[in-house]
Amino acid sequence: MLRIGNAAGFYGDRFGAMREMLTGGPLDVLTGDYLAELTMLILARDRLKDPGLGYARTFLRQLEECLGLAVDRGVRIVVNAGGLNPGRLGEAIGELAAKQGVPVRLGVVDGDDLLGRPELPGGLLAANAYLGGQGIAECLRAGADLVVTGRVTDAALVSGAAAAHFGWEAEDFDALAGAVVAGHVLECGAQATGGNYAFFHEHDVTHPGFPIAELHADGSSVITKHPGTGGAVTVGTVTAQLLYETSGARYPGPDVTARLDSVRLTEDGPDRVRISGVRGEAPPPTLKVGLNRLGGWRNEVVFVLTGLDIERKAELIRRQLAGVVQASEVRWTLARTDHPDAGTEETASALLRLAVKDRDQEAVGRAFTTAVVELGLAGYPGFHLTAPPGPAAPYGVFETAYVAAASVPHRAQLPDGTHRTIAPAPVTRPPVRVEDPPLPPPPPEGPTRRVPLGLAFGARSGDKGGDANLGVWARSEDGWRWLAHRLTVQRLRELLPETAELPIDRQLLPELRAVNFVITGLLGEGVAAQHRFDPQAKALGEWLRARHVDLPEELL
Repeated sequence: MLRIGNAAGFYGDRFGAMREMLTGGPLDVLTGDYLAELTMLILARDRLKDPGLGYARTFLRQLEECLGLAVDRGVRIVVNAGGLNPGRLGEAIGELAAKQGVPVRLGVVDGDDLLGRPELPGGLLAANAYLGGQGIAECLRAGADLVVTGRVTDAALVSGAAAAHFGWEAEDFDALAGAVVAGHVLECGAQATGGNYAFFHEHDVTHPGFPIAELHADGSSVITKHPGTGGAVTVGTVTAQLLYETSGARYPGPDVTARLDSVRLTEDGPDRVRISGVRGEAPPPTLKVGLNRLGGWRNEVVFVLTGLDIERKAELIRRQLAGVVQASEVRWTLARTDHPDAGTEETASALLRLAVKDRDQEAVGRAFTTAVVELGLAGYPGFHLTAPPGPAAPYGVFETAYVAAASVPHRAQLPDGTHRTIAPAPVTRPPVRVEDPPLPPPPPEGPTRRVPLGLAFGARSGDKGGDANLGVWARSEDGWRWLAHRLTVQRLRELLPETAELPIDRQLLPELRAVNFVITGLLGEGVAAQHRFDPQAKALGEWLRARHVDLPEELL
């Protein structure tokens, strides 16, 4: 058995998690996932200011506290904190280890940086292929105590470590797929132990612990956490994380395509959930490449509308600014947070948000803020803003491209300083959409009650570039029958009007009693572009759970 823990789900996660995981109980490997689409843009801007930057500096500060502790306990560390500059982070770790007198055998994985490739668009800040876990495995097989990488898939931190430990070959697809699924559960840290969980009120999630996967040679695993830590590991929390940021039954990656429709979850004791039955297929012949560029400039202001005539006040502001604001993109959003006969001024107020974008900084800078400020004494009664308008800010755009896997120089720098090129997968298979399985028997007819959907169903949502992923799961077999038959694409469009004109794909995952939706284009040009109120669709699932539907009383 190989015990792999996680101590970071994003750049900015709980700083003390590394120490908590190293001191909370036995571990063989500790991983940290520091990268996301927005993080890569942040690191790219860091690198513009200083070519020696571009990595997650928080990890280096954590290591200052915990390097000796990890070495003493024999825990290997595998992180993608190298970001856009894994080589420089490796050098900094070497300097830290020498300063502390702690001997560390270091491995570095790179080759993902494709900036300047002729087949990719120009004007990019960053272009990084999503590498697999084989480079990590090579470093660990060569004796590395610590491995830092650039852009690898989040799950590769776990699958690479498992492949090294169990000696899996490139075509051990089922075992690799099992490790990828375990890695997907671990990658977002405390989301697997009750964080961001739909039924959070059922557990104490004040300070959830971080997750652990106990991996076995066949690729099966048990998800758990250190004894005495907060939160919970249940079939529900693991299901929620499995549905996060996935696109259907096939979950393609550089080493293997995992079949999420084969995943079986079973309780294995308190705070223990077994993952078994995972099937794997050959990976695609291409690698996904994340492209980050500056899209232009943006600005926004929020008007506070208080008391009576909210709609008329909002319309007045729109008319007053209609001929003045010259931005190429203008978005108005009125949030009716006001209540009639309110006991406080704040609860009597609504918020009118004006967001603007343009290639020209001046159009959304001084020209925009001046137009807003000049209305201070000439606007609606009670005119004020949540904050003074500020200068224009640059925004980023995230896009994806695909390149032949064989064209990407996946490299591993081993602890002895030698370099090894990682061969692409010997067998590949273009992924195609899995046909939906037959529907379960329809739910029985019976009395219903109009209530929020979330009284019976959980949901988890997130972003995939400009698209949104929304997974919904049932907590019982009867609930699954209702979900499969009633929550159709058309019904989703009715419940979430923002999606009405967008392409939506629905896939059924019967083993998880879940349906997964991918909503194309909901997030515009990605999180950095701030296209909508919730730019990463983090709360899209909670909005859906709050919508009222007619549910069978037996589910309540």
